[in-house]
Amino acid sequence: MRYALVSDIHSNLEALEAVLEDISAQAVDKLICLGDLVGYGANPNECVQRIRDLTSHVVIGNHDSAVVGQTEVSNFNPHARRAVTWTADTIDPENARYLSRRPYTDRIDDLLLVHATPSEPAAWNYLLSAPAARAEFQSFTESICFIGHSHQPIFFSLDEVPRSRKDERLVCETGERYIVNVGSVGQPRDGDPRSCYAIYDAGHRTVQLRRVAYDVKSAQRKILKAGLPPVLAARLSRGE
Repeated sequence: MRYALVSDIHSNLEALEAVLEDISAQAVDKLICLGDLVGYGANPNECVQRIRDLTSHVVIGNHDSAVVGQTEVSNFNPHARRAVTWTADTIDPENARYLSRRPYTDRIDDLLLVHATPSEPAAWNYLLSAPAARAEFQSFTESICFIGHSHQPIFFSLDEVPRSRKDERLVCETGERYIVNVGSVGQPRDGDPRSCYAIYDAGHRTVQLRRVAYDVKSAQRKILKAGLPPVLAARLSRGE
């Protein structure tokens, strides 16, 4: 089986369509979405509908949860709060119900799927370092946990000292366990404005990160036209 894993789409339809086109050429068997379909961008309904049409494996993200009133937005920065409010006013009731029913975690074979962290999926904590990963490995038994949330692609492995890697390709060693952040489709934050997603080949036990260019300027124009904070448009050009 070959799985395409996407996360943090954030209502960026241009980015999502570019990634889906790339996925269509990769002989993928299943699509998995690790949450945050909405927030920040100007096409929440279109992005939710595209994912709904393509996969049943979708976990909820913090922006999804905030938009449907399940997560308090007091910890969001002011720009994110404005985007949540705008999205809540814009999203169709049916799409809102869909988001509200997404689980915090999902499992496929020997894979755990979660937006933020396996230990406290609803706390929306960020996993950014190898030391922080050590405790997280105690919270699941699967060989690989796929996450998003930080918008920064990275691999963590559990050995005597948890290691983090930013390689583009990971070969999973027999008996080793991993946490893999698949990056962000709609708002990368690692200095590369191209969309990021991952392909996991279960037969060969490999994870490949893929970067996909998309029409950034079109996404930016939509954000500005919608009256969303200009900083949300500007950051797309910088990958931050």
